[in-house]
Amino acid sequence: MTREKPSLIIGMMLAAFLARYPTLALVGRVRLPERVLRGLRFVPVALFFAIIAPELLIRNNVPALTFANAYLIGGLVAWRWGNLLAAIFAGMGRFMLWRAFYRPRLKVA
Repeated sequence: MTREKPSLIIGMMLAAFLARYPTLALVGRVRLPERVLRGLRFVPVALFFAIIAPELLIRNNVPALTFANAYLIGGLVAWRWGNLLAAIFAGMGRFMLWRAFYRPRLKVA
């Protein structure tokens, strides 16, 4: 480990701590308006969607809104039925069907 790495790690730790601590320190002491509290209830859902949506909808920097997208199929099954096991089976089933019916022809020289 070079000499700069520990100082870089400690510096980033301090930057992250100093960016978050003032907010956390004030939360217990300041009464937030009801409107702000109502809005904060939607933050986890919005963050979850912001993380998951690109994985489901984009393949190779191109929108993939087709049934060839196994991730999208698994996500739709999970959303509709709320069952993780069903979503896994749907995505894997799509992969198996694709392999069974789509076999690229190899050119033999």
